[in-house]
Amino acid sequence: MARVEPFFTLDGGEFTPSPHARGPWSPDMLHGRLLGGLMARQIERDVPADGLRPARLTVDLFKNAKLAPLRVTTALIRQGRRIRVVDATVHSPAGLIARATCVLLRAGDQPADGPGWTAPTWDAGPPGEAPQVDASAPFLMWPVDGQSWTGDVRRRAWIREVRPLVDDEPYTPFVRAAQAADLASPMTHWGPGTLSFINADYTLHLARLPEGDTLGIEAGGHLSSDGIAVGHAVVYDAKGPVGHSDTTAVVTAPLGS
Repeated sequence: MARVEPFFTLDGGEFTPSPHARGPWSPDMLHGRLLGGLMARQIERDVPADGLRPARLTVDLFKNAKLAPLRVTTALIRQGRRIRVVDATVHSPAGLIARATCVLLRAGDQPADGPGWTAPTWDAGPPGEAPQVDASAPFLMWPVDGQSWTGDVRRRAWIREVRPLVDDEPYTPFVRAAQAADLASPMTHWGPGTLSFINADYTLHLARLPEGDTLGIEAGGHLSSDGIAVGHAVVYDAKGPVGHSDTTAVVTAPLGS
């Protein structure tokens, strides 16, 4: 089987992007979800979990990232028995382009009186086989049950990575979720036939780490006014909901314009 080219190669502490790492907005602009993936990866590598697990990851995408070598750094902000807070930053030749904050919490016993309301498990079967796509596709994303997203319908999609993030490293559940969470933006902000809002940040909340290589996103809602949009989505694996992704976006030229 031919080797699948990764999004980045690591050499001397620098992540060099391949052409597959470009985003949809510009031919020389990195996809924001990959910056979230790189920072999640570095947090896992630099900060031992010690029985804690990631419960929140906030990713700020405040500068266009060109297809140029990147450096990722982390800093431990809070070290506690039940909570740990870690910051991560991404630097390019143009300077600081993105940052993230991760909160790790120690798991414990569930309350005796049970949890509160939760999103229901999808009334859809397991993801099954993904559709055939061009080999250059950066990832696979296909609607649940082949539904169309035109009109007033529930927007639900399965997502599966097709190439490694860095070299030949396998995905961890946290990095996989960090990249999928960015897709809450197009899922919630997609308008009638086009996308007119570009993601400024997203926050992933995880009650548990996802299982398997396929994740689901269900758009929960979109609000916008004066060119500023906010969106909310539920993140699933094949067993059910695992967390939420919230996104903030700003109006820009629609894709394809």
